Amino acid sequence: MLLVHGFASDGHTDWITTGWPAALTAAGREVLIPDLPAHGSSTAPSGSLGAVAITAELSRLVADLSEVDVVGYSLGARLAWELPGQAPVRRLVLAGVSPFEPFGAVDVAAALAFADGGKAPSDPLTGMIAHMITAPGRNPAALARCIEDLRAEPFAPVSGAVSVPTRFVAGVEDPVSQGIETLVELVPGADLVRVPGDHGGALRSAEFKAVVLEFLQ
Repeated sequence: MLLVHGFASDGHTDWITTGWPAALTAAGREVLIPDLPAHGSSTAPSGSLGAVAITAELSRLVADLSEVDVVGYSLGARLAWELPGQAPVRRLVLAGVSPFEPFGAVDVAAALAFADGGKAPSDPLTGMIAHMITAPGRNPAALARCIEDLRAEPFAPVSGAVSVPTRFVAGVEDPVSQGIETLVELVPGADLVRVPGDHGGALRSAEFKAVVLEFLQ
C-alpha cells in the first residue's frame, strides 16, 4: 500500500504521526510511505519537480509489485490521479484534493522574499504558501521550484483518465477540496465521502481512516 503526502509536508507528518501505519498493519497491510522529492528526507533533484517527474518516481517505487492500493492527500492526491496509467494500482483513494490547479495564483517571488526575511505577502494564498515553505525543516528554495514546476504542468483532469475503483474523501470544512464533486463525475463508479474537519483536521480524523479501510477491503 502506498501513502502519498501533501505539499510542504512529508510522510512522517501526514501519515506516521496520524497513526496510519498502525491502523493499516493491524488490518494486514504492508505500507510504503515515501517522502516526495524536495520534501522531508528526500533531496531536490537537479531535474524537474513537476507532476510528470514525481509520478514517474512513485511509479518506479511500486513497479515490482503485482498490485498496490494508493491513498493520496492534497498534492499527494493530485499526483496519485496519474498513477493508474503508470503503475499496477488496484484501488485509489483521493482525499483533500482540489479540482483546480492549486498553485496557479501563487506569487512565488513574494513567498521567497518572505523566506529571506521579508514581509509577509498580502495575498492570503501566497501568505499561506510562504508560511508552509518556511516551516522548520523545510527547504524554501526547493519547494518554490516545486511550485513553479507543478504549475508548468497544470492539473487538467479529464473523464476516463482513471478507471480503477476510486473513492474521494473531503473534509466538510475543507476549502481546498471545494468543487471535488466535479472530479468524482470524471471517474466511473467513484464515490465521495465527507468526513469531519478542515484540510488538516480531515487528514487526522478517525473517520478518514475508517472510510479508507472499508473501501480497501
